Amino acid sequence: MNGTALLKEIDFKEYLLGFNLDNQIGLFDDYENRTEVETIEIDGKRYSKFINEYWTSRQRQASTLHEISYRACFKAQLPRFFINLFTNEGDIVYDPFSGRGTTAIESALMGRNVISNDINPLSKILSAPRLAIPSIYEIKERLNEIHIDRKDKAEIDLSMFYHHDTEAEIVSLKKYLYDRQNTKKEDYIDSWIRMVATNRLTGHSKGFFSVYTLPPNQAILPENQRKINEKRNQIPSYRNTKELIIRKSKSLANNVSSQQRIQLSAIAKKALFLAKDARWTNEIPDESVQLTVTSPPFLDVIQYIEDNWLRCWFNNINIDEVEKNITITKSITQWCNVISDVFKELYRITQIGGCVAFEVGEIKDGKIKLDEYVIPLGVKAGFCCEGIIVNRQSFTKTSNIWGVKNNAKGTNTNRIVVFSNN
Repeated sequence: MNGTALLKEIDFKEYLLGFNLDNQIGLFDDYENRTEVETIEIDGKRYSKFINEYWTSRQRQASTLHEISYRACFKAQLPRFFINLFTNEGDIVYDPFSGRGTTAIESALMGRNVISNDINPLSKILSAPRLAIPSIYEIKERLNEIHIDRKDKAEIDLSMFYHHDTEAEIVSLKKYLYDRQNTKKEDYIDSWIRMVATNRLTGHSKGFFSVYTLPPNQAILPENQRKINEKRNQIPSYRNTKELIIRKSKSLANNVSSQQRIQLSAIAKKALFLAKDARWTNEIPDESVQLTVTSPPFLDVIQYIEDNWLRCWFNNINIDEVEKNITITKSITQWCNVISDVFKELYRITQIGGCVAFEVGEIKDGKIKLDEYVIPLGVKAGFCCEGIIVNRQSFTKTSNIWGVKNNAKGTNTNRIVVFSNN
């Protein structure tokens, strides 16, 4: 095999299922970089680690349908890589820690059936509507029906984020959506508008409802927003919320074809979106899932509640209840105890021959490599560990904002442990 051969996904799959490394090393090389192969020993057994850039800027651009901001989410190319490797059209792909729904959306775009779960109810709000895309005409008509009361004002002080007229529009929309939901009249158009509005609440461009603030995958606390306003000498200006919802709707559906819309709509009718603890998902039948692609919370690195307080307010979600239910562990022992139970549940629902791609990272400045903790947890649950894929990638603007400057930190290096149920 030529040492500079392009990675072939089917050969990669065959290797993971038992091909000899010495004979197959070239299959892991692309046109520019040779794959580094390392081995680690855990509990007396050696496992292979493959290091390269497996999904890159040279690959086809991800669908615009993914462009929903949410902290600590992976790129769509990651689930696509494993969906191509381990599934066929019609198979069920699952994500127990769905976040913004990257795995679910990419699976549906590829003709796979979808099960999605996240204990944070915002996940379903941001994910499910993107499988049933209304036309721009439908969105405009519905927005025109929503009455805006210019006297409306939030029950909390949001003046540091919004112009008073913008705030009135947001509160009127919030009341409308609450009424539609409460009377069981919310349809796919309302759900789409809710999803887009939730995503547009705060951000750092004129495409958002708010004055300039931190990246849109977080909602800074009011006192900190006041400091930003003072530092930038800015006051909130009026933003037309209906126009921004229409603009973002066009952007999300920009490269979604008519055929894809039909496919997504058909999959939406069978899709299952849960908001439960990933350890107990009785709604999912035994041995029904062909592939799980997921990334769990990494101890207490990300403060999901602080990031999403404003989104919860807009959607009438009790943030205290969500915070009580979300498992945020502060020690590796606690984290392993939780993830161990998750693997037991994954083993129950995974088909014979099915796989799990479990993305983790390095934390504590690279001192803790979670993949090395995950392997024995999956094996104990009954899975076979087929190896670890380490995907190198360029840093994002958000990573640089938080001072992440090198791969040693692990924040922008995907580390995926691959398990099979053989």
